[in-house]
Amino acid sequence: MKRLIATGCLFACAAAARADAVDTLRDFVREVKTGRAQFMQTVTSPDGTKTKTSSGSFEFARPNRFRFAYTKPFEQTIVADGQKVWIHDADLNQVSTRKIAGAIGATPAALLAGGSLEKDFELSALPAADGLEWAQAQPKAKDGSFEMLKVGFKGKELAAVEIVDSFGQRSRLQFSQWVANPAIKPEAFRFVVPKGADLIEQ
Repeated sequence: MKRLIATGCLFACAAAARADAVDTLRDFVREVKTGRAQFMQTVTSPDGTKTKTSSGSFEFARPNRFRFAYTKPFEQTIVADGQKVWIHDADLNQVSTRKIAGAIGATPAALLAGGSLEKDFELSALPAADGLEWAQAQPKAKDGSFEMLKVGFKGKELAAVEIVDSFGQRSRLQFSQWVANPAIKPEAFRFVVPKGADLIEQ
């Protein structure tokens, strides 16, 4: 009987820990209105044999404003101003843009910087791994480009996001120097097309 009680307590504690990860994600979306961090991104091929790494900085302001500034191995800037998403490839001097509704959908950007969580994602808790508590966000839309998203927290701090796309490619962003609710000037989310750049509107 004591063994059964102990086992039951362990399952109850595990369930509570898993629920905490989902609660932390909900709290993050509700309470963190702006954020800033450095990131390292690793992209792994579906068969796990090839990887690519890149790094840069990230900041956002709800709803639907964010900036990813990749600095290595090449410069690329992705800016959402609340109406459109702009992607600037510095090496090509090329800018592409499209309306935000069709650009982010049920994506990591929507998860981190959007205003809605339960509307676009089914949430569930995952076992702790790599020293983080993980919540899974499954896109409700079946025709999106992402199969699964995971968000990892260290305490209440955003630490990682992992994405598996519809082709089985896995992308993991690890965040450092995370700051919650910093003052970010509106200019950070305004994009001006560089002089002479090719503009592609979608």
